[in-house]
Amino acid sequence: MTLDLYTHRYVAPTEPGLPTILVLHGTGGDENDLLPLAQHIAPGCGYISPRGNVSERGMPRFFRRFAEGVFDLADVQARAAQLASFVASAATEYGFAADNVYALGYSNGANIANAVLLTQPRTLRGGMLLRSQLTYVPDVVPSLAGKAVLLSAANHDQLISTAESTRLYETLQGAGAQISIAWQDAQHGLIKSDVEMCASWWNALIA
Repeated sequence: MTLDLYTHRYVAPTEPGLPTILVLHGTGGDENDLLPLAQHIAPGCGYISPRGNVSERGMPRFFRRFAEGVFDLADVQARAAQLASFVASAATEYGFAADNVYALGYSNGANIANAVLLTQPRTLRGGMLLRSQLTYVPDVVPSLAGKAVLLSAANHDQLISTAESTRLYETLQGAGAQISIAWQDAQHGLIKSDVEMCASWWNALIA
């Protein structure tokens, strides 16, 4: 069963009809790491939080890489498809709407989220991508019209250049996504203004 591919946690929404947040941790994290953050940013929603099923020196990730910023593109595609199948199975198992799912991802989790948007676009209505860089661009880029995306990038990120953040923004914008980018005066780690920006963006989205 696809649901068994990921150790995960599910938290039901406080009332029916609210969106579900797909919570995607960074390298070395797990299914518990970002749940409190997701619950603060988007309170009352459902949350489905998988643990990455790729191990890099014992650290969970969502896809393989050859080196920092050098991704195994075949694995990115395969893992994006796998994650999309997991979300569909989770929707059936837990009874949430498969067409009302948004990602909240950090670093490696945000990277698999942008890969899902570009290769499995029906899976997500959009998302909040924190410290993300472009992973894979298919030969035929799908329409992302109607997808709402927030990128929270950092001016002093030691892992992702501003050019890489801008490239992701331009790729998703070019595909038709309703996209915003917020630049933080920060490094790769998250800071308070990331959380505040995400909460403000989310509140405006669902208002």
